[in-house]
Amino acid sequence: AGKSKCGKGKRSKKKTKKAVKDVDILSPAAMLNAHYICHNVPACLELRGFPWPGSPKKKGKRRK
Repeated sequence: AGKSKCGKGKRSKKKTKKAVKDVDILSPAAMLNAHYICHNVPACLELRGFPWPGSPKKKGKRRK
């Protein structure tokens, strides 16, 4: 008679797929971001997914 619906069980939610937006890596906002992140052309190209040929590989720090 006095049952509360709040906090009882899990409600099923329908998952919706988000629309994939095309990203322009040459847009003014992306160029400004690259200007602040990258220090030179090879770093910018590597960040964008085009590694510079012959560049030394970065060695990451090991986590313990």
